[in-house]
Amino acid sequence: MSDDNQNDDLDKTSIIPSDTFKVQIAEAGKAPPCIVLLVGPANMVGRQWPIEDTGYVIGRSPNAEIYVDDRSVSKSHCKVLVEGGQVSLIDLESTNKTIINGKHVQPMNPIVLKNNDQVKTGNVIFKFLEKGNIETVSVAQAFDRGQIDALTMIYNKGALMGHGPEAFKKSNMLDVPLSIITFDIDHFKKVNDTYGHSAGDHVLIEVSRMIRESHIRENDFFSRSGGEEFTLLLLGTPIGQAKEIAERLRTTIQNNQFVYEGTQIPVTISLGVAARAGDDFSWEQIFERADEALYKSKQGGRNQVTVSEN
Repeated sequence: MSDDNQNDDLDKTSIIPSDTFKVQIAEAGKAPPCIVLLVGPANMVGRQWPIEDTGYVIGRSPNAEIYVDDRSVSKSHCKVLVEGGQVSLIDLESTNKTIINGKHVQPMNPIVLKNNDQVKTGNVIFKFLEKGNIETVSVAQAFDRGQIDALTMIYNKGALMGHGPEAFKKSNMLDVPLSIITFDIDHFKKVNDTYGHSAGDHVLIEVSRMIRESHIRENDFFSRSGGEEFTLLLLGTPIGQAKEIAERLRTTIQNNQFVYEGTQIPVTISLGVAARAGDDFSWEQIFERADEALYKSKQGGRNQVTVSEN
């Protein structure tokens, strides 16, 4: 083949981005600089924090804007600063030091961050991505996929296991209430057996959608914690208000018409409610009490709310 023919073939060959890639490029152009957790608590690996305001503290304190539950990280370990379009990092005299790309950072001495810089705080490693980096979009999508239940598009059990301890520590630190609502779809096996598993999936999707769209507030955390089991973490919500929310959920589901392929499916839920007590040392204790209250609702005839007496 002649050189001219080779050049013609080369001219005809091009790489055309897919629509998905074009969307990612467009989204990346709008993406602010961000910090991504590379090494640390398993449930947080891949999580990212956009840097859009003037300052973000990285630390073990629940008050830190970038909160990491790892004992090697100081309560206020370092701070990310935004000044004049540049992003800098300053060590806040941390116990285990801050290291950028293998070099120790002198305390209280701002260092300008560059794209892909690695920041080590104790045993936890972050990566900095500059504004407009397409990796910001891909990393966020990957992390979200690992946190979201594929069927219902709400948080999954893994996400709940990560968020629960964080909510508990914030509740303790800020001295605000933490309530938990757990609920099951009543006789869900019967729904699957009578109407088919596709109908059961439809019920799960609709229950999740209705609650997500109408009953979830900014600080609430809603997850699918099992097959037909769901959990809400309500930070800053006392148990009396949590009971009212649970009752609204119950009546909403009871009064809704679930129709699949022309067939109406009767659906109700049983709920349990519990709140943090003064002697609790973990969020699991609250969850267990809520689960026990849920069991009492089911024993008592279902389609009802039971509040734990702590």
